[in-house]
Amino acid sequence: MNRDEWEALCDGCAKCCLHRLEDEETREIYFTNVHCRLLDVKSGQCTDYSNRSTLVSDCVTLTVDNLDDPYWLPSTCAYRLLQEGKELPQWHPLVSGNAKTVAQSGNSIRGRCVCEDDADELVHHIITWMK
Repeated sequence: MNRDEWEALCDGCAKCCLHRLEDEETREIYFTNVHCRLLDVKSGQCTDYSNRSTLVSDCVTLTVDNLDDPYWLPSTCAYRLLQEGKELPQWHPLVSGNAKTVAQSGNSIRGRCVCEDDADELVHHIITWMK
C-alpha cells in the first residue's frame, strides 16, 4: 500500500484526536469529548498535519509497523479494522463514495467536542457516545 492509499483509509471522523483515559490494569479506554488544539472542528482535519507528531507529544503517526495492538483506537477506525481483518463500515468514504456519510452516520466528532484549551479535568469529559 502506498502513502496515498494508506492516508485514504482515514475517514476523517477525528475520533483519534480526542483525549482518552486508560485503566492501566484492564487497558479499557475511556474517550472524552476533549480534542487536540490542532484540530479544526469544522473540517475535522488537523491544522498542522505534517508537524502534528512534533507539536503534540502524544500524537501517534500510524504505520503498519505500530499497529500491532490498536486497542486504543476507536472500534470504527479503518486502521484498527484493517489490523483486525474486518470490513470497512458502509459509511466509510471508500465504501460509500461520499465523505459526508461519516457525519450522516453519526461517526464524526464535529459539533460534539471541546478544545483542550477550554476543558477542565478530563475525567469530567468522559463520553459514552463513542463507538
